Amino acid sequence: MTVNAQRDSGTSSSRTSNGAAVVVAAATTSIERDLITRWMRSGGLPAEYSASTENSGDTTPAVLDLDSRILTTELVPRTDDPLVVPVKVVWLPSARDGARRVRFSDVLALTNPRNPNRLIQQWLVGRSSDRHRIVVAEPARLSEMRESLHAEDGDPAPDSLARHIMRRAVVALERAERAVIGDRYKVPRLVAEQIMDSGSFRRRLDAICAEHNLTREEVDSRARAALGELVAVQSRLVTDLFTQAMRPLHSSAWSVRADESGLRALRELNRRRPLVFLPSHRSYADAFVLGDILANNEFPRNHLMGGANLTFWPIGPIARRTGTVFIRRSFGDDAVYKAALEEYFAYLLTKRFNLEWYFEGGRTRTGKLRAPRFGLLNYVANAIRSGRVEDAMLVPVSITYEGLAEVAAVAAEQTGATKKPEGLTWLARYARSQQRSAGNVYVRFGEPLSMRGLLTGGGDPELSEPAADETEHFERTRKALQKVGFEVAVGINGATPITVNCLVTLALLGVRDRALTLDEVRAVIAPVRRYIEARDVPQGELSVLDVEGGLATVLGSLTDAGVVTTYAGGEEPVYSIHRGQHLVAAFYRNSGVHWFVNRAILELAILHAHENPGGNPVLSAWEEAKKLRDLLKFEFFFPDRDTFEAQMRTELSLLVTEWSDELPRSEQDALTALIETGFFMVHRTLRSFFDAQLVVAERLALRDPSLKLDRTAFLDECVAVGTQMLLQGRLYGPESVSSELFATALQLAGNRGLLDTGGEEVREQRRAFAADLLAVGERIQLAESLDVSNRKADR
Repeated sequence: MTVNAQRDSGTSSSRTSNGAAVVVAAATTSIERDLITRWMRSGGLPAEYSASTENSGDTTPAVLDLDSRILTTELVPRTDDPLVVPVKVVWLPSARDGARRVRFSDVLALTNPRNPNRLIQQWLVGRSSDRHRIVVAEPARLSEMRESLHAEDGDPAPDSLARHIMRRAVVALERAERAVIGDRYKVPRLVAEQIMDSGSFRRRLDAICAEHNLTREEVDSRARAALGELVAVQSRLVTDLFTQAMRPLHSSAWSVRADESGLRALRELNRRRPLVFLPSHRSYADAFVLGDILANNEFPRNHLMGGANLTFWPIGPIARRTGTVFIRRSFGDDAVYKAALEEYFAYLLTKRFNLEWYFEGGRTRTGKLRAPRFGLLNYVANAIRSGRVEDAMLVPVSITYEGLAEVAAVAAEQTGATKKPEGLTWLARYARSQQRSAGNVYVRFGEPLSMRGLLTGGGDPELSEPAADETEHFERTRKALQKVGFEVAVGINGATPITVNCLVTLALLGVRDRALTLDEVRAVIAPVRRYIEARDVPQGELSVLDVEGGLATVLGSLTDAGVVTTYAGGEEPVYSIHRGQHLVAAFYRNSGVHWFVNRAILELAILHAHENPGGNPVLSAWEEAKKLRDLLKFEFFFPDRDTFEAQMRTELSLLVTEWSDELPRSEQDALTALIETGFFMVHRTLRSFFDAQLVVAERLALRDPSLKLDRTAFLDECVAVGTQMLLQGRLYGPESVSSELFATALQLAGNRGLLDTGGEEVREQRRAFAADLLAVGERIQLAESLDVSNRKADR
């Protein structure tokens, strides 16, 4: 039973050749039954369906309630082959400003305009004929549905067929209804029932029974409980109201700047494939911002995968009814829960419901993308591997804020503060913090990525040539998912614009704790903007910096937010990062820092070649660039070596155009060209990352290599000693003292085998690691001394 909203009057005669038409009415009140009956008598039933009745000799179609018990006794036993026609009454809210959406005033009147009670239905029928519609879903022959059930599950039982007919009718009516109310209200129906009746799921539960020696009753009970916990029971009423209630959490704080140019193509793509939206995660408001944009462009509401930390009352129960799926943080060896979750994912993708989650696993603490988590991506991959879903399109989404009230709390957590649990008090505080304007929020969509294409290109053993053994299978699967995560991250980064706050904090963080005048800030920003233009990097509304007083306004906003401090008691105002706000400022800077990483690596590579003359300067610089790339591989998303080399050649060509084909003849030529650009980036962008690595490296070098490392205690030690090193002037700025940066540096050390227990060999490797980082730090200081824009700021 499918839906065809625009029915062709030339419908195939196969519909009308066998048996009478039977109308199955999804009516809940006598008024709805009356409306359907009157509508049929007035000739409302499409002619091609009525013909079935005429051919059978009946004068009027039989009408049955859409109830599996009635269908079992009245429809399933029939020996002819009736055409089953689903029909229902759709109730509509009043039209307001060209839209029919439920508002809080409706609820205050104790009504649901989409599901009015009997008395209100009676009133609407007499006085508001525009408030209801009769919708007809595409019909199907009884024999066709019997055959489809047999093909799917092989279960010919009458009650199974009745439930199958009912489910198909409900889904078909749902689609027909959306032709009236819009695709944004696409919601799943009878999900848990469909999954529990699925032959593939029943067979999987049989296997769990056998493997774990459990009774079928116990496994069925646990499966129903798991689905009850997982399945989002969407409500159109709650969706409308929740959207209105939560909109102030972002509409008061930001002006939304969405790049909607690609949304039309995404809608067209969505007709053939399910979409998986994978946004960057910087704020609790991300889901509301993205949800509003998609709703305004008539996308069905996404199924948002969420964590259990937001299940508190009333947000949890309400969010569940708007499509949020709360997944346990950990379910260990619970095979039934895992099977239910995997089946639910496959169901949603098969029915082309769109999904959404934050593939970083949580909000960024530093402002740049975190490493991806692969668990949920693996469920999508499994649905494709099993053949249940042909493909799913991954949509990278960049959400970038010019200002964020919650950054201060996130920054505090990096130096040891405890994260405050979510709850009603937390929500009230958050709502208050969102009442202050914080500039723009930019939402950009990357090029959609075929999950199947990424898996086959990544060597997934289920979709390419079989692996030789289980170890190879696991390794190839892991690498295939890593490729998926990498491509999504690249897509997000590629769509992320540079904001005004990114540029201003970039300038102020690059001069330690000195204050700069407006002209000095401009001197730092100007060559960076020229570089951005040359690279064709996406931009926010940077044109505000070209307006008289524009830069002062940006600095004033950052001052109001407590990030910048302004001293206006002298000849002219001067600006610096407010004490204790360096991690907050670094958050804004880091939102666009990925655009400058290759430039910063090039600077260090050229300086390395200059410090080590003789031999081949190009080879020397290239080897150094690869080493630096390796040091930063857990912080940023680098492509393969060949692509990286091509990118570095592009960076060289920005110094001297001819160098894209012919490389510099000497290290002095390269250094001269670098200085003539008027700016260096490495001390402004990468110093905090290398400083954090130095803290970790030195603490490791001082430890007994024969002792196993306690990760939590070690990171606490790094925060404490890093603070000491900062006070001693050994670290450049407070933004280096970050548990997040220390954790990534520790991951790098582990990748190099420096966390292994051992003897003097491990100790020497740790010392060598620290020495390498000290040398990098010295070259960063040299770059700072050569920075022309910095020297202008010094004057």
